Amino acid sequence: MDEGDEDGEPSRDPNAVPETLPARPLPEIAFVGRSNAGKSTAINTLAQQKRLAFASKTPGRTQHINLFVLGPKDAPDALFADLPGYGYAAVARDAKLRWQRVMADYLSQRETLSGVVLMVDSRHGLTDLDKQLLEFVSDRVTAGEVSLLVLLTKADKLNRKDGAAALEQVQKELAVLATEDSDIAVSLFSALSKQGLDDAAELIYDWAHREPRVLRDYDDDEMGVPEATDADPADGADDAHDADPADDTDDTRKP
Repeated sequence: MDEGDEDGEPSRDPNAVPETLPARPLPEIAFVGRSNAGKSTAINTLAQQKRLAFASKTPGRTQHINLFVLGPKDAPDALFADLPGYGYAAVARDAKLRWQRVMADYLSQRETLSGVVLMVDSRHGLTDLDKQLLEFVSDRVTAGEVSLLVLLTKADKLNRKDGAAALEQVQKELAVLATEDSDIAVSLFSALSKQGLDDAAELIYDWAHREPRVLRDYDDDEMGVPEATDADPADGADDAHDADPADDTDDTRKP
């Protein structure tokens, strides 16, 4: 787990565990997603920084959590937490299991966690690994303790009809998490065409400027870690992001 310094460059400590994360009294927004879902590009776009988060040419190579301080240098007001990408094949099974546990502990126990942004490739929708990760934080989402935004990335690669279908399908799958207390949104997103950027930025800003809600205690038996699985054919490095721009419409919806 790593905390970014004042210049946005994270320190490196791949052996750290959630308990050693700095206890800053700031709301945290966690970014999660498969190793090829465009997570780093989305973080940089939302933070208006070109080189805040880095995408490795080798999926699965980055195996630590980076915390980036946001806001004025003398009065930061929020943190972005960049969690390791998942779904990579060329990583040892014990490493996959170890990092599944790190992410499970962070998402289920980090008290300052205000919201989770799940990056999903709009062309593939929610995969089994995405659904497994959602299980780590599902109790907190349904209780309204942590907000959830699913960004369907690379939306510029879809036409209007396919984009609407992708949005509807993910909304249906997230309906199981919807309660009177939950705060869940789904949006088509493109870092290239800026589709969905303003809506996502406004929502994340609201999350970062509210008081964090404290998680109730869970029994250890309630948190199960799914077995590591090999990558499916969708795995790989981020695709070259040059496709026809999609229409800039308001595509943020709640399931």
